[in-house]
Amino acid sequence: MVAIERDNPTLKGVLPKDYNRQALDKQRLGELIDLIGTIGLGDKENRSKDILGRVYEYFLSQFASAEGKKGGQFYTPRCVVKILVEMIAPYKGRVYDPCGGSGGMFVSSEKFVEAHGGNIGDISIYGQESNPTTWKLAKMNLAIRGIEGNLGPENADSFHRDLHPDLKADFILANPPFNMKDWGGERLREDIRWKYGIPPNGNANFGWVQHFIHHLAPTGIAGFVLANGSMSSNQSGEGEIRKNIIEADLVDCMIALPGQLFYSTQIPACLWFVTREKKNPKFRDRRGQTLFIDARKMGRLIDRVHRDLTDDDIAKIAATYHAWRGEKDAVEYADVQGFCKSASIDEIRKNGFVLTPGRYVGAEDVVDDGEPFEEKMGRLTEKLTEQFRESERLEGEIAGNLKGLGYRL
Repeated sequence: MVAIERDNPTLKGVLPKDYNRQALDKQRLGELIDLIGTIGLGDKENRSKDILGRVYEYFLSQFASAEGKKGGQFYTPRCVVKILVEMIAPYKGRVYDPCGGSGGMFVSSEKFVEAHGGNIGDISIYGQESNPTTWKLAKMNLAIRGIEGNLGPENADSFHRDLHPDLKADFILANPPFNMKDWGGERLREDIRWKYGIPPNGNANFGWVQHFIHHLAPTGIAGFVLANGSMSSNQSGEGEIRKNIIEADLVDCMIALPGQLFYSTQIPACLWFVTREKKNPKFRDRRGQTLFIDARKMGRLIDRVHRDLTDDDIAKIAATYHAWRGEKDAVEYADVQGFCKSASIDEIRKNGFVLTPGRYVGAEDVVDDGEPFEEKMGRLTEKLTEQFRESERLEGEIAGNLKGLGYRL
C-alpha cells in the first residue's frame, strides 16, 4: 500500500494499511488476492483499467446492497448515473459533484466521452464528499481508472466548507442525501447561495438545489436526484422556493422514476434538470417551457426488492429529452400521452407550481381493439363462467383422489 501511494501521489494517506490486524481472516484475504490475481487483464493499459474499475464498481454495488440504507451513502445505482450522464452529455468542460459518494458520476462521465469518440482531456473533474471513508473510496475509484480529479485535500461538507467556492461548472451531476434533516441550516441563514429563499432547517433538499444553481456556469446544466417530495412540498417555505426557481425559468426537465431503484431507501425519487440559459445556440429556444417525463412504469425487477432501468429505457428517455431540446440529428419531438409533455410556465402556475410529471403527461392511451363494449363484456363473462365450471370439476377430481387415499377435504 505504501508503494502504491508512492507511485500515485493522489492516494497519499488514503489507502488502508492495517491488513495485519488480528480480526482479519488471513486465509480469506489470501483467497481474495488470489481470486483477483486470476483476472485476465491483458496487455492493453486501457483494458486493464476498465476491468479493474468494473471489479471495483461490482464490489461497491454488492456492498451497497448488503448494507441497505447505509450503503446509499456512497453508491448511486448505475442505471440512475447513466441516465443523468446520457441526458446532459458532458462532452467538454467542468464536471462537478458536491456530494460525490464513491465517484460514480465522474467515472460514467469519462466513459460517456470515450464511448462517443471524444477526448478525455476535454473534461475537468471537481467534487467533494463529507464522509471520510467514502471520500477515500472515491479517490481509489478514480485512481484505478487513471482519472484525474480535484476532490479536495480531504473530506468536507459542501454546505459549511465549500472546497470550490469560485467554481462555475458546465455540468453538475449529483445524488444528495434525501430529505436530510440535520444539515446545520440554522448556521447558514444569510448564505449567498439562497437566492430563491432560505431552505428549512429540517430539510436540505432546496439547500442542495440552490447550491447546484449557485455553481452553474451561465450556459451550464445540472442533473440531480431528489426525493419526490421536492416536486410538490409546500412545508416550511419549500413551495415558495420552488415557485421562485420556476418563475426564474430554470427548470428544464423533470422525470418521475420507478420505485425500488435505490439500495438505501424506498422513498420514491425523481430527476431534476436545471439550466441557466434555455436560449442556447446549440439547441432550440426553450424559454418558458419545461419537459415532463413519467418513467414510473419503466424498468425490470432484478431481485425481489430492487428494480433496474434497462439500456432501452434509458435510451428512450434520453432521446425524448434530446428531441425536445432540438439537438442536431435528433428526431422531431412530440408529446406522448402518459409518457411526456412539454408544458409552459402558465400551465405550471395553474397547477400550483407542482412539478410532478403525472399532472402534465396524463394517463396512457388505451388501445381500442374495435370490439364493442357489450360484445366484449358478454364474451368475457361467458369465459369466466366456463372457468368456474372447470374449477368445480377439478375440485371434484382432487376430492375423489384424496378419498381414495383415505383422506377427506
